[in-house]
Amino acid sequence: MDRIVIIGAGLAGSLLAINLAKRGETVDVYESRGDMRAGNAARGRSINMALSDRGIAALREVGMDEYMLDAAIPMHGRMIHTPGGDTILLPYSGRKGEYINSISRSGLNAALMTEAEKYAGVSIHFNEQLTGCDPESGELDFASGSTLKSELVFAADGAGSAVRQALDANVADFVSRSEFLEHGYKELVIPPGEDGSFLIEKNALHIWPRHKFMMIALPNLDGSFTCTLFLAHDTAEDSDEPSFSKLIDEAKLIAFFEREFADALPLMPTLAEDFFANPTGMLGTVHCSPWHANGRVLLLGDAAHAMVPFYGQGMNCAFEDVRTINALLSERPASVSGWVDWRSIFAAFERERMPNAAAIQSMAIENFYEMRDKVADPVFQRKRALETHLEQTYDDYFSKYSMVTFREDVPYSEAKRRGNLQDELLMRLCSEAAESSEIDAEAAIASVRRL
Repeated sequence: MDRIVIIGAGLAGSLLAINLAKRGETVDVYESRGDMRAGNAARGRSINMALSDRGIAALREVGMDEYMLDAAIPMHGRMIHTPGGDTILLPYSGRKGEYINSISRSGLNAALMTEAEKYAGVSIHFNEQLTGCDPESGELDFASGSTLKSELVFAADGAGSAVRQALDANVADFVSRSEFLEHGYKELVIPPGEDGSFLIEKNALHIWPRHKFMMIALPNLDGSFTCTLFLAHDTAEDSDEPSFSKLIDEAKLIAFFEREFADALPLMPTLAEDFFANPTGMLGTVHCSPWHANGRVLLLGDAAHAMVPFYGQGMNCAFEDVRTINALLSERPASVSGWVDWRSIFAAFERERMPNAAAIQSMAIENFYEMRDKVADPVFQRKRALETHLEQTYDDYFSKYSMVTFREDVPYSEAKRRGNLQDELLMRLCSEAAESSEIDAEAAIASVRRL
């Protein structure tokens, strides 16, 4: 039996450990941070997760779907906050039971680690920062001074993956690049009411779209909302465009919020404290190839394909990676001697997942501009109303969002292909009508079917 090492005890690494342990494997997980269950979670880095069908399907395979959904809050649509303070709810789907779930990143991660440690074959080693990985020999070096060899290394160590950096340095045909948006993010909070009540609509993902920037808010079980401000890192001094670099003191910060988020400001008593204490995060997309080396090392999750968070699919995509590995292991059972053809599995994993990861990475960037610029546009709102009607009326219609979010049986690449064709058609129809009710739904669905 192979000795398996997972680098990273985050969401994907912990879920992978559970899946491998269920197959009887012995797994050592090495995590650079301390145990978050002991209060070591980083401040200002949580960005609540939007758990949807692909992620739920992966949790279901290890019996944790109902447990985690009990700790989640359903979000039925986007609640748009206009500059004037009005709100408009755009449902995610026209079908009953199709919604996304706001869930605590740290809460989910802690639950997965605890579940993994229930298996005798799983050991999690904290405060072990990887400093070197030789994909040919399997030798791993850590900042603590420890060194070990492993037949198999799964790299689930996130967007800044030390394993990916090692492959970049040591594998001749390995290529890697990162693309960053000019925007960063800052985590803020709307606390609960005095009685633990929700001060804004509980079952929605709130968006304050302002064209060049935006703020979002996701609900938490304690009645609070985790808010995230997405704003350019820097803008020209002589321009009126806001940026993090210009919000240098409390007066400028408050003036900015009074002008742009006036309805949210009274709900954020710790705004200045949170803003200046929490770090400004980067928003990047990681592209690399190949994802595996020497039949010994495999990148997955953010280590292979980090993406911006605007489709809410980073975690769901990483969980689908784990689900794919599990399926490939089932299709290629071990020999009588216990030997598994990992090289074949890694190659098959890459063939299946690489085009789909590229598709959702692209859609995540597109969705940033949609959330920031288009959700407040009347034509876009008519399109969403039409799509909701089509989903309520026709069993065979699924919007691009629904295919990505609620159809784990549709690969991301196919959802992107079909969704883009539908979007182009429906946007054209909605631009020609003053109201979505003016559009002939029968003619619209017939045109979609012809696509």
